[in-house]
Amino acid sequence: MSDRIRIFDTTLRDGEQSPGCSMNVEEKLRVAHQLARLRVDVIEAGFPIASEGDFEAVREIARSVEGPIVCGLSRTSEKDIERCFEAVKVARKPAIHTFIATSDIHMKYKLKMSRDRVLEETKRAVTQARSYVNHVEFSAEDATRSDWDFLVEVFQTAIDAGANTLNVPDTVGYTTPTEYAALITHLREKLRGVDDVVISVHCHNDLGLAVANSLMAVKAGARQVECTINGIGERAGNAAMEEIVMALRTRPEVFGVDTGIDATQIYHSSRLLSQITGMLVQPNKAIVGANAFAHESGIHQDGVLKQRLTYEIMTPESIGLDTNKLVLGKHSGRHAFRDRLTQLGYQLEGDSLEEAFRRFKALADKKKEIFDEDLEAVVAEAVVRPTSARFRLLGCNVASGTDMLPTATVQVEIDGETAKGTSNGDGPVDAALNAIKRITGTDARMLQYTVSSISGGTDAQGEVTVRLELDGKTALGQGAHTDIVVASAKAYVNALNKLDYRLKNWVDLQKNGGQPEPREVGP
Repeated sequence: MSDRIRIFDTTLRDGEQSPGCSMNVEEKLRVAHQLARLRVDVIEAGFPIASEGDFEAVREIARSVEGPIVCGLSRTSEKDIERCFEAVKVARKPAIHTFIATSDIHMKYKLKMSRDRVLEETKRAVTQARSYVNHVEFSAEDATRSDWDFLVEVFQTAIDAGANTLNVPDTVGYTTPTEYAALITHLREKLRGVDDVVISVHCHNDLGLAVANSLMAVKAGARQVECTINGIGERAGNAAMEEIVMALRTRPEVFGVDTGIDATQIYHSSRLLSQITGMLVQPNKAIVGANAFAHESGIHQDGVLKQRLTYEIMTPESIGLDTNKLVLGKHSGRHAFRDRLTQLGYQLEGDSLEEAFRRFKALADKKKEIFDEDLEAVVAEAVVRPTSARFRLLGCNVASGTDMLPTATVQVEIDGETAKGTSNGDGPVDAALNAIKRITGTDARMLQYTVSSISGGTDAQGEVTVRLELDGKTALGQGAHTDIVVASAKAYVNALNKLDYRLKNWVDLQKNGGQPEPREVGP
């Protein structure tokens, strides 16, 4: 059996289905290029039939990203598989991932299909997909709540029809590590031709067991793990890619296998995804959390100073976290600036580089020290902003104090036209956001407002995250600035743009075949 674990990254498909994490084409492409630098084996780029925007994103990723297999998700319907192939066929290594539910509860209440009908759909779908591409993955949705003997029948049908990869998803995060390992062992013992296919696992974190379940499945013989950056995904999320990779790498004597991941790209991948989605990483998150390599206890500090191994089982450098955060200042030139961005994984050219450098210089005039996180925020402001954005913050001025009513005057560009407005509020942030509401005419409701510091010191940039809701759709926005009011205004405008994108481009799957929209389906 191979000692190489294939990493199937579904950040852009299952991960994007996290509430408020919807990305536009430019953002998905940016993440996809980072996944290629991370050296994942498979990128599940999206669900092509879900919407025109998702189709375009998958096709663009297939066209421009080199290295990984580029995969699209489809149900077993002929129309789904055709649409998926149209999106991925331009890839150097295209793949189709088709799925159908196999648990009695899903077949009875969702699919309204008999077991025989599910077997027929499996055979037809895999046969069709294999006629288009050489790499076909088949998933038995809700496998861990399925009858094991029926599961063997379904997977055997998929193997006989030409599937290369069999995915055994714990769709609702129901299983436990020992139970999951036993299921993988059962399948490997019962399936004919199992040595010629790859057994894959896809775990959700509803009981907090996604990573543990995935690792136990690996010990039982699974050779592909489906996971996401930062563990984002439906409900409580998916197995976290960085935790899977570093567990295998840190404990080779236990698992005896490894991945092809460039672990030095892990931290940057985590930060990039947080910037684009606005989904913050909790400080105590394993591997990539702010406290993952922090030591406050005197005993711990003493031990680490004497020998890192006393309290650190891996180094910050191993995940790409530079222990020396101070990198640039106001006297730095373009060459040093560009070189540091390259080290952080950014490849900027032309106008994008000039705009980022201009913003860096403006920030350096305000701050004594520039940290890597500051540079990431600069790049996010200069580059990540979607070209299709309707709204752009031009200016924000606030008057506030102990003896006056906070008042904000804001300028916003709307569809290329400049609009200006003034409003009051309970505080300076409230006044600024009220002014933006008045100018844009939005009825969006604020669900979340979070402030964090990007780096230390009183001159640190504040990073603000807001979540807005309108017509049942939600969107997260993020903004960074040394002035927290300006950061808040940027975050609000960013969220408005994402909300506008979602409302305009999201097409329910119900309009494309009578099934629920993609947030309700998938392994």
